[in-house]
Formats: sequence, C-alpha cells, structure tokens
Amino acid sequence: MSDPATQALQPRLLQAQSSGSAGSGAAAAGSGTGNSDPVRPGLSQQQRASQKKAQVRAFPRAKKLEKLGVFSACKASDTCKCNGWKNPNPPSATRIDLQQQAASLSEPCRSCGHALADHVSHLENVSEDEINRLLGMVVDVENLFMSVHKEEDTDTKQVYFYLFKLLRKCILQMSQPVVEGSLGSPPFEKPNIEQGVLNFVQYKFSHLAPKERQTMFELSKMFLICLNYWKLETPTQYRQRTQKDDATAYKLDYTRWLCYCHVPQSNDSLPRYETTQVFGRNLLKSIFTVTRRQLLEKFRVEKDKLLPEKRTLILTHFPKFLSMLEEEIYGENSPIWEADFTMPASESTQIGHQTVISPTSASGSPALSKCLNSSSSLGSTDTGGVEPITGDKRKLPEALTLEDAKRIRVMGDIPMELVNEVMMTITDPAAMLGPETNLLTPNAARDETARLEERRGIIEFHVIGNSLSQKSNKKILMWLVGLQNVFSHQLPRMPKEYITRLVFDPKHKTLALIKDGRVIGGICFRMFPTQGFSEIVFCAVTSNEQVKGYGTHLMNHLKEYHIKHNILYFLTYADEYAIGYFKKQGFSKDIKVPKGRYLGYIKDYEGATLMECELNPRIPYTELSHIIKRQKEIIKKLIERKQSQIRKVYPGLTCFKEGVRQIPVESIPGIRETGWKPSSKDKGKEVKDPDVLYNMLKNLLAQIKTHPDAWPFMEPVKKSEAPDYYEVIRFPIDLKTMTEKLKNRYYVTKKLFIADLQRIISNCREYNPPDSEYCKSANTLEKFFYFKLKDGGLIEK
Repeated sequence: MSDPATQALQPRLLQAQSSGSAGSGAAAAGSGTGNSDPVRPGLSQQQRASQKKAQVRAFPRAKKLEKLGVFSACKASDTCKCNGWKNPNPPSATRIDLQQQAASLSEPCRSCGHALADHVSHLENVSEDEINRLLGMVVDVENLFMSVHKEEDTDTKQVYFYLFKLLRKCILQMSQPVVEGSLGSPPFEKPNIEQGVLNFVQYKFSHLAPKERQTMFELSKMFLICLNYWKLETPTQYRQRTQKDDATAYKLDYTRWLCYCHVPQSNDSLPRYETTQVFGRNLLKSIFTVTRRQLLEKFRVEKDKLLPEKRTLILTHFPKFLSMLEEEIYGENSPIWEADFTMPASESTQIGHQTVISPTSASGSPALSKCLNSSSSLGSTDTGGVEPITGDKRKLPEALTLEDAKRIRVMGDIPMELVNEVMMTITDPAAMLGPETNLLTPNAARDETARLEERRGIIEFHVIGNSLSQKSNKKILMWLVGLQNVFSHQLPRMPKEYITRLVFDPKHKTLALIKDGRVIGGICFRMFPTQGFSEIVFCAVTSNEQVKGYGTHLMNHLKEYHIKHNILYFLTYADEYAIGYFKKQGFSKDIKVPKGRYLGYIKDYEGATLMECELNPRIPYTELSHIIKRQKEIIKKLIERKQSQIRKVYPGLTCFKEGVRQIPVESIPGIRETGWKPSSKDKGKEVKDPDVLYNMLKNLLAQIKTHPDAWPFMEPVKKSEAPDYYEVIRFPIDLKTMTEKLKNRYYVTKKLFIADLQRIISNCREYNPPDSEYCKSANTLEKFFYFKLKDGGLIEK
C-alpha cells in the first residue's frame, strides 16, 4: 500500500484522534492529536520517536552504555537483585538533557551501590548495531511508560503495560520481542480485509469502462489506507454502543490490533502489520458502522482542505461506495469473503446485487405493491405491549385483484413487452454506464440510509405504550422514559409535564425508533378508530441523529401501521417549524375529514396549523422512494430509446429570447413526431388548420388596431420620446411588430398571439404611472381584446 498512486489518494483531512480513539494516553504509544500529517495518525509520534532514536544512537559509547545500564540488571554478584542502574547524581531538570556528560563506568548505583560497569559488563563485546537496536527499544520503553500513566481506558492501559514489560525484558535478555499468550499470530482471518475489498471492486465494478473501474479501485485503496491508520474504539466504548454478545471477541481483536498494528506505528521495535492484511470480515463487521460515520463526518467538516480534483470523488462517490460495501459486509451470502472467490463468466451480466422487479410489478398494477411492499407488520394491539415492526409483508386488500388492475388500466400505459425489455436493461449493470447508474448518484432517496440500516438490524421500530391493567415491562418503560426525554429536548416549548402525561397515557401509543438498544426518536399518536383518523401528538428525532432519513422512515412505518388497522387519515397541529417536515411527508392544510368527525376529539393548539394526510392503502410507503427511483429509471430508458429513433434535428426556439415565458407543448417543432399527443381535455381547443388560425388572428388584430384606445401601442416607442424606455422594458412589443410577426407566420398557436397582447399591456403598466392616460388606455384595450378572444372562441368564456 505504499505505491505512489496510493500515497496520492490519502485524504488530507483524516485526523488521528477520532471519536472512537483508544484514549488520551495513546499519543505516546502510537497515535494521538497534533499530527503533522493528518492522513497518518501517529506520524508525528513516529517522527518524534525516530528523532529521539537518532539522537540516542549518535551518543558516544560511554553515554550509550549508561543509558542501557538503566535497564540492565546488576551482575556484580548473584545475590544482587538490582534490575537497573540508578544515577547517584540525577539531573535537576525534569527533562533529561541528551547532551549532558556521561557517567563513568566506576560511578556507583544509587540503588545497589555497585558500579555502572557491573550493570553493562555483558555489553563489552556487543556490536554497535546491536547496541543501537537495544537503544531503540529503550526509547520505545520510555514512550510506553508515559502511555501507561496517561491512558485512562483500563483495557488499553493493560496492553500498554504488557508491551512495556515485554520490551524491558527483551532489553535485559538482548532478545527479539515476541508477543506471547492467547493472542495468536497474524494473520487472524482469511481472506483479509484488503482481499475482501479488492474482491468487492471486482465483483461490483468489473463490468465498467476502464476509467470508471479505475475510480472504484482508487476509492477502495483510499478506504484501505484510512482503515490502516484509523483508531478503533475501545472495548468499553464498543459495549456501550452495541448490545451484541460479541464484546469478548471484539476485546480480543482490539488487543491484537494494539499489539500488532497500532502501537508498532511509532514503536518500531515491535513487528508491525497492516490492519487490513491481518484482520478480516469479523473485525470489519464490528467497526465498519462507527468508522464509516466518523470518516465521512471528517470529510464533511474539513472538505475545504481537500484537493479540488478529489473533492467530488470523496464527498459524492465515496459515501455511496461505502454503502454498497456495507451491504457486502453484513450480507449473509456475499461471495467476496469466500477463500476461493472468482468471477464466474455467467455473472458478467449480473455483477452487483440489484433488486429486480418482476414484469408484472412494473406495470403499475397492484402487483407492484406486492413485490416492493412494506416491511412492517400488524403486531399486537395491546397498548401495554410492544409491537415490533418486523419484515412481514403488508397484504393488499382482497378486493384489489389483478383483474381489477386490468380494468382500471389508463390510456397511454406502456406496453408490457417494452417494459419487460427495459427492466432487463436497468437491472443489468453491464448495460448501464457510469457511476450514476451504479448507486453512486448523490440524488439518493431521503430515507435510503434509514432503510438500509433497518435491513441490517442497526435500527428497529416498535409500537409501544403504557398499560394500567397489565404487569409493567421494564424495557418498555425505559423506552417510554427515553421517548419522554427526546420529546422534551427536541420540543422545548412543550411543557414537560404535558409530554410525560401523554407519552404514558394508555390511550396513546408511540412508534419508537430504537438504535443500539436506546431510543433516538419516535412519533406519539392516538387512534380514533370509530372516527377513522389518528392524531399525531409529538414527532421528533434526537438532534445528533437527524438528517439521516429517520424522520421520513418513521412516518412511513406509521403509515403502514395505520393502513393495517384500516385508519386512512392523520390529523396533527404543526407549529411553524414543523410545517415543512409534514409537507414533505404528504400532509396538507386542505382538510378533507369532516369537521364533525374530529371536533371535540383532538386538542386545538393556539398558534399551530391543522394539517391532514390521507393514506392510500395501495402504496407500500416504506419502499415508495425505491419504487419511484426504479420508475424514473424506466422512463429515462424509454426516453433514450425514443430519442435514438428520431433522426431529424429542428432549430432551437427563439420565442423565449423575445420575452415569451410560456408556450404550448404542441407548438414545439418535432414534438408530435415523437408520439406526443395532447390530453383529452385540451383536444379541440387549439385550431389545427394553420390557415384558419391565421385568418382568425388577422381579423382580431385588425379590430384591436381600430380601437380608439389602441393609439399608444400602434408603433414601437421612440427613444426621443422616452429615452430610458428600453432600459426599463427588456422585451418591447407593439401592434405594428405583431402585424409583421403574423405575416411571417410566427403565431403557430393562439397562445403565442395572446402572450404578445398581454405583454403590450404589462409593459405599459411597468413603465407608466397607474393614473396616466397610457395605463387607462391599456386597461380599456385589455378588456376589449379579451372580449373579442372569448367571442371568437379562442379562450374559454
């Protein structure tokens, strides 16, 4: 991983001290804050250790022996137990001066009284290289000694102390350090992380063009480099973050990582291994979620420090690359972790995991909902229990059969044969070009992250509530307390007593969002089955977990839950800060529920806006964004196919340069050749015969020009009469110019003609005062030509 291309890929913003650091004392042991090169955590410690070792190795022989004597046992007699020479006259300064005068070999030890020569007698005939090697271990021992005292984490401190004793023992015995015990020897897993990631690139992106494939390879190398120099969270932090039973296994891996990968970065007396070469999928599963979040957060915070050519690659493509890799890390049947991984020839058109919609699903019939439907379940209706939102599929109403779908088929539906052919294309990565078609587009759905996390078990959804009739469940009560805290913190204007009363009210339920065993958000609601609606009382996600799509996914799960309970309306009072969120979730200020059904049932909040959401039982809300994305892909591909069939090229439109803001679609040259047809409600309104239209507009224009109030608009405004007119009016127009445009057959539709008439009036009002004679004439003329337009059937009466 040291080739120039790899070095060029190193992100210049990665800091040593991530939030999952090993602890404050780790600085002396191999990584900490204040790095001169932020890409490589511990590089500044490496530099400091290297500089100190270079200074020590440059000492005269006497000074070297004195330093080694401090770590050497006394050999004056077998009864002396002194394990290191102590200077009888230590320097008064707190920091030892490296240039101070060396002690003589006859200098007695402050501890045992024997001379320094008795402590270093075994070094008399040792080569200079061996002396320098031992001095290097001495410097590493001193660094580890500082780390032991600075480190706050117990697990990390124990490892530092073990390595301290190991190196001290190796200095005494003049041996090579070997980590012993139950840790084992590297590598610990096969295939290793590096091989798995390279397999992933081959598995997912080998079908791409060379340039795109090289981009994916660069992203993989960047990820591996970051992982090799990234600090892992301590076992204590891991246990706090996750409730899994693999904390013991993680502690073992963490200890191995400290001994073989992390500490040796600066303490080169110990053999060093790359994290990605000695660990495999098991460690990656434990650390990927938190490391990915920390890594992307670093990139976002320090994006301005990135090189411009790397910024798009890192901020746009890298997150999607990691999302795809995450699926392979946590997926049960991913082939990239097989020891004998190869790319079968039969998979050349099936590289990458894609969700394939069946032909029936793509037709827009209810089968689409059956294929891509909700992941929520009915659950228990007891307010005192917990209703997990599991992976059960929501069934469509029995009344909506395939025959019904055929009967309600609308005009203009795409033939199924064509849809099937397009679906074969968009689900075949070999037929899709560029990173955008491989889930690397920044335009991902708002709830995509939340949906992926739910699929991998990172987050869970449970409908919970309090009960006065059943025995209390400790977990549910703890979750309710957590919800009360989230709502109180995120809704500071709501009285805490009021929030507590409703959250614990047996008549209310809450859809709780659970992450790592703790509540991070929820929606509190009350169902009124007899009235056919539910009132949403509180809705919040804790601030440090927002902008991840949790709010959208929460609401989608709530919609699925209510559809199963045959309640198809939500009502809520939203304050000014929440209106935007509810609008995005399909809420509207247009209330369709009769007032008599909710009046007296829900509380009226002063200063809030009543909003309503009508649910469609045929929509699988938790998968809606995925379905829409796939539909867009289908439409895009159909448009591309249609474009490839059109060979004639028409000149561009010029009417917009002249100030026309809107023209009818049918007036665009070549639009009808593409197969476009006006909707049935517009048919018959436009005059199809161009000669008939020309004569109608010619007669109308002649009548307007003879009107008594048309005099100000007969010809273009002269600069001598209004010097600043053309500075104020960007798109001038007059009746003379309209006559010339009519003769040149510019007005191919009545809308173009009407637009110019309206522009005459609007230009007049913009330039002249409202009470001027010009504006009065414009008002009169406007009424006249609108009357004539209606009388001639050019606009609706």
